[in-house]
Amino acid sequence: MLEADVIIPVYRPTRRFLELLDMLESQSLPIGKIILINTEKKYFDQLTKGTDFWKKHQKLIVEHITKEEFDHGGTRNFGVSLSKASYFIMMTDDAIPADNRLVERLLAPFEDEKVGMTYARQMPAEESGAIERYTRSFNYPEASCQKSAEDLKEMGIKTFFASNVCAAYRRDIFDGLKGFTDHTIFNEDMIYARGLLNAGYRIAYVADAKVVHSHNYSGREQLERNFDLGVSHADYPQIFSGLSTESEGIRLVKKTCAHLFKIGKPWLVFKLVWQSGCKYLGYFLGKRYKKLPRKVIKKFSMNKGYWK
Repeated sequence: MLEADVIIPVYRPTRRFLELLDMLESQSLPIGKIILINTEKKYFDQLTKGTDFWKKHQKLIVEHITKEEFDHGGTRNFGVSLSKASYFIMMTDDAIPADNRLVERLLAPFEDEKVGMTYARQMPAEESGAIERYTRSFNYPEASCQKSAEDLKEMGIKTFFASNVCAAYRRDIFDGLKGFTDHTIFNEDMIYARGLLNAGYRIAYVADAKVVHSHNYSGREQLERNFDLGVSHADYPQIFSGLSTESEGIRLVKKTCAHLFKIGKPWLVFKLVWQSGCKYLGYFLGKRYKKLPRKVIKKFSMNKGYWK
């Protein structure tokens, strides 16, 4: 029977995070440790103070770091270093397992030794708007699949699309590939996934392994997030060059627009155009960040601590 530890970077946790822990501990396939790398101890203490938190969650290992120490790749590598399990699952602190079979389903493809990474389907939260709900279904469809380097020509960047919102890893392969890139602003999961494919392994998208995870970003937040995406693509041309990301974005906009008319909400097209414009502007600027003043870069970036 496969067993995995779960590793979660945590920042300013809410009651939703407590729900995540409860769901992890009720899984059909028992997990080993739950390793939390928490940024800024005071917020964690505020949530757990005066409760039976530690008595209830005895599988926890908690390490506290400062905001300045956090890094998308390095912090996760630190979490992995605290695990001795043959498999581990990366999650974010706002992703809730949709049922008690998430871990079981996420680990199942590892029966095939050529599968080095799996990732879950992200379902929209109840409060999500129509645009966000469709975006989730576009990026995380109902059908499972496996992807290899042979699919790059046809699928492009989608071949190594994967998300640490909820993804599982085979430890021996992870160690062999030297883990995540230590200093990354974004996309540590996709950078690793591309290296995994290049090494001859496969990525499995497991549609019946589900987490509830979505965002209702403002236009400004979309700009900042996509600025960081552009920075990541600029910093790792060996990973992302030669693969058009703009065409995939345009396809999403067109299909979302058609969907909004289909469900009788054409007025949301104006919101879609605004958000898409913010995304494109952010990505455009991020790709060219080396030509921008430092002050402008920090203003547009979502991960401002990266630039210190």
